[in-house]
Amino acid sequence: MIDPDTQATNWVAEDEDDAEELPLSLRLSIADTLTLGNATCGFMAVYFTTTGILIPHLSGDASGMARNSAATAVILMLCAAVFDLFDGLVARKLRSSPMGAELDNLSDLISFGLAPAYFVLVYGMVARDAHERVAAVGAIVVLLAVVLRLARFSCVTVKDGTFQGMPSPFGALTVVSIVLLELPFEATLLAVVGTAWLMVSRVEYPKPRGILAVAVLCWIVSAMGMLAAWAFDAPGGQVLLQMGCALQIVMAATIPLFATARRVNTFRDNRREARAAQLP
Repeated sequence: MIDPDTQATNWVAEDEDDAEELPLSLRLSIADTLTLGNATCGFMAVYFTTTGILIPHLSGDASGMARNSAATAVILMLCAAVFDLFDGLVARKLRSSPMGAELDNLSDLISFGLAPAYFVLVYGMVARDAHERVAAVGAIVVLLAVVLRLARFSCVTVKDGTFQGMPSPFGALTVVSIVLLELPFEATLLAVVGTAWLMVSRVEYPKPRGILAVAVLCWIVSAMGMLAAWAFDAPGGQVLLQMGCALQIVMAATIPLFATARRVNTFRDNRREARAAQLP
């Protein structure tokens, strides 16, 4: 016979063991908290894009909130990029939980996939020369590019210190810069699709570490200042915004060129070394 007291004791012991194991696997680290901040900023960017740009446009309310809300949405994406920059640095210095990689991908999908794609979609609905359905296709292309890029990042191993394809934060900021620059609709859509292609390309991008991480942080802070000046209609705010957006697009276009030139030079050097080794 089974002693009920013994059986009850065993059940209690098993429950206690489960209670001790679950918190260890579900406990959030400091890096995970930063990652959740990333996701929160991405969601709030969608919120401000909806309430400050789309709804006033649909209701015919020309209250002047569109500029402030657009700037706020982009600033929140920039804040998400800051969280994304620091969660990796903190994870390398301190403990990271088993959920860290999954949380990072899910948060990046919200902040750098959904938020910029939704920004493009709303742009297609409110801009005078835009075509809503065509803009929707461009938004889907951006979203799918980020999905594919994040999935590939989890499966493909590349050499240390590099990314394969444009990093999703950089791509998201390039997409919103293209929209804010207010180019003709066709040029805007082509540039957005080109950015999406760069995110799924095999072009190598350096990871922001050391001095490069500091430079990226300084650029993000500068971009926030330009957006704030534009939002509050400060003297020269429009010019600052256009300069910042143009510089972001130029960086997005030139980095692949430098990376391709470096690969070509490396290939040529390897061929020369191989030919030299074959000579008697």
